[in-house]
Amino acid sequence: MAQAKTSLIAGIQVLTQRDPDLAQIIDTLGYPPQWQREPGFATLIQIILEQQVSLASAQATFKRLNNAVDRLTPETFLCLEDDVLKGIGFSRQKITYGRELAQAITKNILDLDSFVRLDNLSIRRKLTRIKGIGDWTVDMYLMMALQRQDIFPTKDLAVKIAVKEIKNLLTLPPPSELEFIAEQWRPYRAIATKILWHYYLNRKSN
Repeated sequence: MAQAKTSLIAGIQVLTQRDPDLAQIIDTLGYPPQWQREPGFATLIQIILEQQVSLASAQATFKRLNNAVDRLTPETFLCLEDDVLKGIGFSRQKITYGRELAQAITKNILDLDSFVRLDNLSIRRKLTRIKGIGDWTVDMYLMMALQRQDIFPTKDLAVKIAVKEIKNLLTLPPPSELEFIAEQWRPYRAIATKILWHYYLNRKSN
């Protein structure tokens, strides 16, 4: 945790020297949260729940899920009936996604512990083979669970809105434009993303 915090601060110092718009966010709002999560099955399930819904809704569902089991593991998840998961707040689609992920782990098709030794592309290839896990979900896991620093989620709506506003763009930037803008943030694009989230969340609360 301390090393990740040190890396966050070092990355912010570089980014604020390169990009005055990011510097303005830091000057106004201070440093963003670390947004660090424990690597493993539970965090991937939480990110799946966060797909295309509000964070508040996903957090409520995730809390009910944790209350339904002694400890959230692939095995305990698979023991929950569909009706129980629906009552907790899972859609039919996300029940399928959760079961696919849990089964891949219990059948030793997917070894999440090995990810600490793998590069980003290898992790992406392994995870996106699982139904329901696309690039956004992988990006969130790489950024928050593994604390990889040069991940940039071009499909994240909050990032699009934040970039549009701080760069005074007329429309939400498509992925290609976001990638172009983010080139100056390498190799700290994940830290730039956290600054953009920080802006977006404070913007929403005002």
